Amino acid sequence: MPKITVKKRHVIRKSQIADLLGQLADEIGASADLFRSDRIERVETDASVGIYLVDKKPLLIASGDWAFPSLRGLIEHPIPERRVVVDAGAVRFVANGADAMRPGIVSISPDIRAGHPVQVVEERYGKPLAIGIALFDAADMERQEKGKSVKSVHYVGDDIWNLEI
Repeated sequence: MPKITVKKRHVIRKSQIADLLGQLADEIGASADLFRSDRIERVETDASVGIYLVDKKPLLIASGDWAFPSLRGLIEHPIPERRVVVDAGAVRFVANGADAMRPGIVSISPDIRAGHPVQVVEERYGKPLAIGIALFDAADMERQEKGKSVKSVHYVGDDIWNLEI
């Protein structure tokens, strides 16, 4: 994957901040308050997702009708919502950008909805490894026995992770 090119960045208006935090609250509920700030900047890049700087740190990503914390955001402000926990055998694959497969998933939070972002965390310490889009609702994912469950969007070591501003 080519390195992300930052084209420009600008502070977004209070109404845009309210919209962004509203989308974030739709995804993660009350934990969205952890990312509240008077200064949120939009970084225009050639990445597939929008990147937002909260107090000059890339803590949020957004695409279409959803917003979600980036991996740096989840490390700085851990949240309990939207978690898919993978076993130790899946960690190196997910951390390198692979989609989360059902056999490697050990636990699924009940608030997961198909087509919405989730955090993929490792089993032992609960550290976030990737952000992905759930391919199934929580109940359907529980019933699933094999195949992809979460499509990876952002992972440790990718261009968003390595973004320096």
